[in-house]
Amino acid sequence: MRLPRRSPPGLTRWAVWSLPRRVLAVILLVELLAAATLAAGVWRGLGPLPQSWLLILVVLGAAGIVSTEASLGVERVRRQSDESPHIDLSSVWTFAAAVLLPGPLAGVVAVVIYAHIYTRVWRRSGVPPHRVVFTTATVVLAVQAAAAVIGLGDPPVLFRSAGGLVTVLLALLVYAVVNMVLVVGVIVLSGANRSLSTFLQLIGRSDDAVLELATLSMGALAACTVASLGPAYAVLLLPPLIVLHRTVLVRQLEEAASTDGKTGLLNAAAWHVQARRALRRIERAGGRATVLVLDLDHFKLVNDRYGHLVGDQVLAAVAAAVRGEVRDDDLVGRFGGEEFVVLLPGLDGEDGHPGAEAVAERIRQRVAELRVDIADPVGPAVIDHLTVSIGGAMLPADGTDLAQLLKAADAAMYSAKHAGRNTIRMGPHAVPSPAGPRSRPTPHHRS
Repeated sequence: MRLPRRSPPGLTRWAVWSLPRRVLAVILLVELLAAATLAAGVWRGLGPLPQSWLLILVVLGAAGIVSTEASLGVERVRRQSDESPHIDLSSVWTFAAAVLLPGPLAGVVAVVIYAHIYTRVWRRSGVPPHRVVFTTATVVLAVQAAAAVIGLGDPPVLFRSAGGLVTVLLALLVYAVVNMVLVVGVIVLSGANRSLSTFLQLIGRSDDAVLELATLSMGALAACTVASLGPAYAVLLLPPLIVLHRTVLVRQLEEAASTDGKTGLLNAAAWHVQARRALRRIERAGGRATVLVLDLDHFKLVNDRYGHLVGDQVLAAVAAAVRGEVRDDDLVGRFGGEEFVVLLPGLDGEDGHPGAEAVAERIRQRVAELRVDIADPVGPAVIDHLTVSIGGAMLPADGTDLAQLLKAADAAMYSAKHAGRNTIRMGPHAVPSPAGPRSRPTPHHRS
């Protein structure tokens, strides 16, 4: 009689096994590639190493550790305030290693620094080990790719000629592209929306791109300093790096304070502040603007039937639909519950309402077409037949300040509710707009 083979205790409960197969396959491929290239490089380089390389390896690894320790509190707060991926400032030292050392040794520096970050920051913040391994693997690959580019240049004139500067800039670009494409690619694969536009949007977020450029530029300066003045001068990079850590934290906390956690839109307070500023600019320029107030119809039925977690999922889907039908500079916020608000500056059309009404109609149709996948005890299901009632008010026809516009738009929205829901009303005295079929959100179970 053959006994069943047992897995190590807890192995099957690792979070990594819950990932979709395509994501798991990509993660394992990246990690194996990083481990293989690192091991092959170390094997080829076995033997006595130049003392200068060993000194640079030790100094950069130690600088990364000291930098993490000096900013320990800041980094923990960053992780606690925002669990989403963010640019890691330790690339200052890993990119410097890529410039000054052969690829395998630079990879060793990356492994040492990230092992320390996991021990001191990520493990205490509950970051799963598989994320740490994958992040380290992407950095190892990025470091080795950048080091390969540096190897194409002329080391003696690397920091003394225009050609050397071009080589360093190209290595910087390769490092950023390899690291960001791998990380963002897995994020896109693991999400519901895997379109090319989503991929490009994640890569091209301006704030993260600027921070990554600043961090890698500091890495290039660190490499130049170490190569020109000696490894001991790497200590001069620590104070500005700590300041950069704190600056990033302030920006991150400001974003968290102004963002609605369930939808990613502006929260009510932040929307009010930004809308008042925008209206003041519009008034000074003699322009026009429209405020839309949107309220999901029969949303209480979703919460009562499926609970608030599914309700939050529906709210996030509706928020994405609204955001997708307006311009980048339009202000979209969540007022609480199932109510959203939009500020549309400077729409064309007589009295402003025709242009605004076209936007409202697109939003109404987009919400009506939504299909939200949910997990139900009976089986996988889809919530559809969602509808929204929309009211609008225009500056200056329906009000001269934000409070008046919101009051008029809110009254128009309730007129849309009383007219049967799934309807648009523009202005407190407007005629009801044509609407689609009135319905309630309905779950459809998959067989």
